[in-house]
Amino acid sequence: MKLAFRRRLLHYFVPLLLFSLVLSLTRAEDQQPTIRFVRNPDPAPEFSLTGLDGKPVTLAGSRGKVILLNFWATWCGPCRAEISDLVELQNKYKDRLQILGLVVDDDDQDAIKEFTEKFGINYPVAIATNEIRLQYGGIAALPTSFVLDADGRIVQKHEGLRDPVLYETEIRSLLGLPIGNVKVETFEDTGQIFLKNAERATELPGVDLSKLTPEQKISALHKFNAETCNCGCTFTLAQCRIYDRNCQISKAATSKIIAALTHPTGAKPAPAKPAHAMPPPKEEEK
Repeated sequence: MKLAFRRRLLHYFVPLLLFSLVLSLTRAEDQQPTIRFVRNPDPAPEFSLTGLDGKPVTLAGSRGKVILLNFWATWCGPCRAEISDLVELQNKYKDRLQILGLVVDDDDQDAIKEFTEKFGINYPVAIATNEIRLQYGGIAALPTSFVLDADGRIVQKHEGLRDPVLYETEIRSLLGLPIGNVKVETFEDTGQIFLKNAERATELPGVDLSKLTPEQKISALHKFNAETCNCGCTFTLAQCRIYDRNCQISKAATSKIIAALTHPTGAKPAPAKPAHAMPPPKEEEK
C-alpha cells in the first residue's frame, strides 16, 4: 500500500519538479542582460569643427574606431556626473575607441576650456552648432550620446545619465571583445534612435514646441535640461518626460515654461489707438 502511494506521489511530483525547473530556467533567461543595436544603421552625419585645442574634430578622423559622440553642457548636472566614467573609458580603450564631446548651449570657449582641464577630460571637445544639433535629431535631453560602429554608423542612442557598464558592454561588443553572459539583439530603427526628419527634431513626449520660435525652442530645451523634476525621480524635466511620459509633474512644469516663453510677463501692451481719431477742434475766427 505504501509502495503504491509512493509511486503515485512520484508520478505527480516528478513532472511538477521538471515544470518548476523549466520555469526557473525560462525566468533566468528572461532576466539575462541584453544590449540592442540597430539592424541596418545609417551613417552618422559628418561635421567639421575646431576643438578647444585648435585641432579639427571630425568623424572621418576617427574612422575605424568605435565612436561615442557625447552631446553635453557645462551647466548640466548629469553631464558632469558621467565625465569621470567617460575619461576612464577613453583611457581603457584609447587605441580602439574615440569619445568626442560636443558642447551645446555654451559659447564661452575660455570657460569651457577651464572646465575640461578641471575635470581632466582626455578626449576632443568642440562647440556644436545648431545645424549639427538638428542633424542629430534636435538633442532634446542632455546628455545625449550616440554610439557609432567602426564604419561610422549610428547603432544606438542614449539620452540622460546611463550606467557606464552599459557603454562599456556596447563598446566591447562592437570591438569583438568578450562581454560575458550578455545577449546581443538587433532591431529596426523607425526613428527612435536617429531622427531623419528635421520636423520631428526636439521631440519630447507630451511636450508641444510647435508654437515656439527657433530661439524660444533653444531656450525651452535649455530650461528643460537645467531644471530638476520635483516628482522625486532626480532627473531633469527633459529626462523625466523621456523616462516617464505619464508623470504629470514634469508635464505641468514643461507646459509652464512654454507658456512663459509664449506669453512673457512684464511686457506692457502698447496703448490701443482709437478706431476713428477725431481731428482737434478748429478755433473760431473772430
